[in-house]
Amino acid sequence: MLSKDIGIDLGTANVLIYVKGKGIVLNEPSVVAIDKNSNKVLAVGEEARQMVGRTPGNIVAIRPLKDGVIADFDVTEAMLKYFINKLDLKGMFSKPRILICCPTNITSVEQKAIREAAEKSGGKKVYLEEEPKVAAIGAGMDIFQPSGNMVVDIGGGTTDVAVLSMGDIVTSESIKVAGDVFDNDILQYIKKEYKLLIGERTAESIKINIGTVFPDSRNESMEIRGRDMVTGLPRTITIHSSEIEKALHESVSLIVQSAKNVLEKTPPELSADIIDRGVIITGGGALLHGMDQLLIRELKVPVFIADNPMDCVAIGTGLMLDNIDRSPGSRI
Repeated sequence: MLSKDIGIDLGTANVLIYVKGKGIVLNEPSVVAIDKNSNKVLAVGEEARQMVGRTPGNIVAIRPLKDGVIADFDVTEAMLKYFINKLDLKGMFSKPRILICCPTNITSVEQKAIREAAEKSGGKKVYLEEEPKVAAIGAGMDIFQPSGNMVVDIGGGTTDVAVLSMGDIVTSESIKVAGDVFDNDILQYIKKEYKLLIGERTAESIKINIGTVFPDSRNESMEIRGRDMVTGLPRTITIHSSEIEKALHESVSLIVQSAKNVLEKTPPELSADIIDRGVIITGGGALLHGMDQLLIRELKVPVFIADNPMDCVAIGTGLMLDNIDRSPGSRI
């Protein structure tokens, strides 16, 4: 075998790359720093993320993916090229085959953009697969049996909810409410309640360290610093978990509603299987405190967080690559 197969979880927040035979070899933020004057790429991934909100005027840190799809084609291509070159698969091997994931409801134009970006960054043949299906496989679900499996994949840009059976999606819904929206909710809440401006990275840190979506389930506080909107000077405040639950309530209820919609459209035989097997949550949002408790309360079925929820899609691409020759091929 002369070419390496690689699977890419092209996420709004992070890019994970799985190389056949090696596992996950790369996990970096989907951020690119560019010099506006020369249009030159200065940094990609973690190095670029450190620059978010901290750069001089001529340098911008761009996140080229928005809501799970490509918002800036050239920057996405540059980012993919950088990551694939970093793996150093060329020379000894021919061009790799690439399996890449996308949300369930993207348009054919958006699919074409993802495919072209992967081809231009060095892929020989590019396969596209739907994210919740790959996440379910990565979470260890056997979706190829004639029984119902439900997955809620909460990423950075989108939340994909799907019921799977016989290796395919039976019912699904994708909404643009996920980690990025949670960060923005926290940012806006602090701006409104405390007249304090904070950055995206601070909002994300609050979400991870003291955030919760289930009332009264966490009682922690955290000191945060930002710029006072009245005086324009730096100021420190203390914020509590209960406030974050309040800030996230509206967005999280949209995810719950989406899960309910999918269950309502599910055939009764498969609904019965879901009561037995439960729902699996994957993606970074699965790590948000109280998400499983909230879904158990609202859906009235067992809910489990996948092992390594952030890696599920990348692991799933790897498992699908093993069977790529036997599968009927890409869906596009």
